[in-house]
Amino acid sequence: MTRLSLVLLLAVMASALYLVNVQYQSRHLYTELEHANSEGRRLDTERDRLQVERRAQAAPQRVEKLARERLQMRPATPAITHYVAYSDGSAAAAAQGGTGMATPREVGGKLP
Repeated sequence: MTRLSLVLLLAVMASALYLVNVQYQSRHLYTELEHANSEGRRLDTERDRLQVERRAQAAPQRVEKLARERLQMRPATPAITHYVAYSDGSAAAAAQGGTGMATPREVGGKLP
């Protein structure tokens, strides 16, 4: 009977140690899950912030302002429109599949 008691005692101890180990692993996995969820929420917030920032960067008013300031561009109006006339050779080249674009030298003018 003492052998049976000893075997049962060892079985109870082994199952208790196994239970403690399983609970430890469960807690560890739960904390990893919570960290992953919080990281996911942080990344979602970051994505939303970046999307708002991208929309603000691409606003038509901002693009126009940067074009005026950095690139020194201005809106096209009929008052500043320059017409380019083809010389004899460039019109034939355009008809044969050329670019059809005339350079200021071809026209004999200068760029504004």
